[in-house]
Amino acid sequence: MADFKTIDDIDVAGKRVLVRSDLNVPMKDGKVTDTTRIDRSCDTIRDLAAKGAKVVVLSHFGRPKGKRNDEMSLKPVAEALSAALGTAVAFADDCVGPAAETVVNGLASGEVALLENLRFHAEEEKNDPGFARSLSDLGDIYVNDAFSAAHRAHASTEGLAHLLPSAAGRLMQAELVALTKALAKPERPAAALVGGAKISTKLDVLGNLIEKVDMIIIGGGMANTFLFAKGIAIGKSLCESDMADTARAIMEKAEKSGCEIVLPQDVVVAPKFEEGAPATTVAFDAVPADQMILDIGPQAIETLKQKLAGCKTLVWNGPLGAFEIKPFDTATNAIAQEAARLTAEGKLLTVAGGGDTVSALANAGVEEKFSYVSTAGGAFLEWLEGKTLPGVAALAD
Repeated sequence: MADFKTIDDIDVAGKRVLVRSDLNVPMKDGKVTDTTRIDRSCDTIRDLAAKGAKVVVLSHFGRPKGKRNDEMSLKPVAEALSAALGTAVAFADDCVGPAAETVVNGLASGEVALLENLRFHAEEEKNDPGFARSLSDLGDIYVNDAFSAAHRAHASTEGLAHLLPSAAGRLMQAELVALTKALAKPERPAAALVGGAKISTKLDVLGNLIEKVDMIIIGGGMANTFLFAKGIAIGKSLCESDMADTARAIMEKAEKSGCEIVLPQDVVVAPKFEEGAPATTVAFDAVPADQMILDIGPQAIETLKQKLAGCKTLVWNGPLGAFEIKPFDTATNAIAQEAARLTAEGKLLTVAGGGDTVSALANAGVEEKFSYVSTAGGAFLEWLEGKTLPGVAALAD
């Protein structure tokens, strides 16, 4: 993980500070329906304003494909940001050019402005040097607070960092500190829980984690593929049979690296994936031909609890079962709640991320009880894969 400056390391008084936030929030009928990302962006904006900065917030919204689209305007987000901050937020009808310059030049120290959707310009996603230069003309300092967009080398996430003195915002800082603790320098024994439907989407994740942790707990549909690769009949379960050789190679690599791969001893099966389907628990090697595995069983849950009790670090990505439908959320809920309990007791560092993961932890009622939960889907996954994130690398001292 790169060394980086934070907003505590720079003098911002009276300066125009460009803050790259991720305000790509859910919206319906022109109203923001979930303010989580806005709320999480407020600490950085407030701190900069309190230090006397003229705060200029940049963000993308949706996929307008380089053209102006009123349905993807950030104007409603400016209103939601203003409500969250408890102060007026000026809005500019563009992110570069005269409209942006007029609003930025009108800011007094401690005031905040939000500029229009960066992706109304195709040059943003192309990391166009001229566009990055036009953005940099609006500021004196650049602060990146959008870890969730750090895996993209865009003008506002990567290009700008090379044109102005740069620092990480509070959200970016928290994310990088948590991720460094969890994987770069984990307290051992360290475990990773990797779930989800397909092994093919998590190959690079598994390959990287084998070298970093002492134990990988495999959950979700992925576990079925591993069982199948071991020659176990899994009935009608979701399975990537063409990935069996890959699963075997992963298990061999793990054995050589001294990393334990944990698969369930018992599973919960049903004839179909729907609410109210009759569910039964069977041994992992006794799945009826007309049934499908939809969760891990009570014995597997107890085993995982015992294993977590011996760990110091847990990285979590993906559910253990088909958590969207009861009762197949039982294992995910039980293990999430146990991890939260160990976290509260100071015995376990828990870092989780990825879209399904955040939903699964919210379903278990523990979203606020892990050490850190990342809302960055793609960026979190690429970090788990061991990839360099351009937006983070650009902040390096």
